[in-house]
Amino acid sequence: MTSAEDEKELTLIDHLVELRDRIMKSLIAVVVLFLALFYFANDIYTYVAAPMISALPEGSTMIAVDPTSPFFAPFKLTFYVALMIAMPYVLYQMWSFIAPGLYKNEKRLAIPLFISSVVLFYSGIFFARYVLFGIVFRFFISVAPEGIQVAPDISSFLSFALTIFLAFGLAFEIPIAVYLCIWAGLAEPETLSKKRPYVVVGCFVVAMLLTPPDPFTQSMLAIPMWALFEVGIIAGKMARKRQRQEEAEEKHAT
Repeated sequence: MTSAEDEKELTLIDHLVELRDRIMKSLIAVVVLFLALFYFANDIYTYVAAPMISALPEGSTMIAVDPTSPFFAPFKLTFYVALMIAMPYVLYQMWSFIAPGLYKNEKRLAIPLFISSVVLFYSGIFFARYVLFGIVFRFFISVAPEGIQVAPDISSFLSFALTIFLAFGLAFEIPIAVYLCIWAGLAEPETLSKKRPYVVVGCFVVAMLLTPPDPFTQSMLAIPMWALFEVGIIAGKMARKRQRQEEAEEKHAT
């Protein structure tokens, strides 16, 4: 084997070792946060379930059908909370691994996009917790048939809450996706604007796939998705205008 091949192999091994180290750092961060939060697992669950509990009729409470639910439901929620809190650090580790292979202009774009994506993901979760939950739970309980006592199971509620958090966190990333498509030249803002009717239909289809099967919750996701799509187009127009100005300046300079 030649020295060049040895160098290439060592470089590959070095990259794999670095990737392993960054994955381990990310896992350690999640575990440390989980251990720190585990003592407050019941309080965390109560906080997330507060909109449901406050919407219940007087005298009603949430129930645990499975005997293990009182332990595993808060346990599972605490793990996901630790993962969400650690996500900026996890993403930073990913960024640190791929950053050396990026060009200078790509790094200049990636850093704001990284920060924006984290902020938007958390914004989606906060929107679901502070806006959607209160409206949706009050609506569901208000339409319960007469004679039906509403007593949600804590595990079922947790599955619903985690699904909604993930759906809204991902949906709020739409401006980033639209901006990148325009910046990379994959689409023009004017073309995307003309596709608006199809986008609206697509938002409702995606909401149907990501949320429980009720039109109210689906609309609460589809409408913000559409609005965020429009935000992405506006940001893309600004990026495209800046690109054209830079291209014109380069042509003028030559």
